[in-house]
Amino acid sequence: MARGRQDTGVFFFATLVLWFVSVVFEIVFNGRRELLAVVAGCCFFQIANWVIRFSLSRDPLFVNTSVSLLHSTITSVFVSLVLVNQWMTTGLPNMFDHSQLFSGNWPGAYTALCFSCGYFAYDQLDMLHYHLYSGWIPSVLAHHLILLVCFTLALYRNVTVNYLVLTLVCELHSIFLHVRKVRRMAGVRDAESKVVRIEWILNWITFFFARLGCHIFITYKLIIDAPKFGNGVELPLALFGMAGMNLLNVFLGQDLFKAYKREKNPNMYRVRKND
Repeated sequence: MARGRQDTGVFFFATLVLWFVSVVFEIVFNGRRELLAVVAGCCFFQIANWVIRFSLSRDPLFVNTSVSLLHSTITSVFVSLVLVNQWMTTGLPNMFDHSQLFSGNWPGAYTALCFSCGYFAYDQLDMLHYHLYSGWIPSVLAHHLILLVCFTLALYRNVTVNYLVLTLVCELHSIFLHVRKVRRMAGVRDAESKVVRIEWILNWITFFFARLGCHIFITYKLIIDAPKFGNGVELPLALFGMAGMNLLNVFLGQDLFKAYKREKNPNMYRVRKND
């Protein structure tokens, strides 16, 4: 079991090193200075990690979750501003036209994608360093790897950037996932309290609309606009990425429902555990 976990860590670390070498090569040898925003994202969240670690807690899980909460909050605000600005500029119908989503570049979209790409690289390294994962194929590491591949290729080729910015709408739901984890680590577990009830309501609303609904909409757009993509690698890669995301969303929904039932009926789960 330990050997399998070690092999898993080595594999994901190797992919992260290859990703880093690729980004550095693009910046240094191909003059892609705009990709420095990826490096800036990595550095920003690593600094946030150190600040939390030395000022609040040294618990790796608490620090990692707190930084993830920071990323979700910043990204949700950033992406919302990008979408609202584009909506007011071009209108909703034109905003989701294939040419806009595939080859367009909404103001701020490229930077938002770079910044989040840097975060996912930082988070992958942090989880690998502190072994904040479990299983032979940890879903969180697989999720980050899929995003790093899709995001980075889009940034290199400057296509489907707007599509990928839409996937970041799910970070609105991630805020409440991270808030729940931090809240439980802080010892606040009373399911009957008003704060926890409101948190669960917002958790479910954002799960269905900002995560599940948004990703289903993106998948739908990819399918109906498939003939417009041509013969490049973009469509197969996008469909593969969204298939993985939708599958992970199903697993997340199941885990969320189980967690909800555990919090609502803690005594029942204690009895089952004792049996």
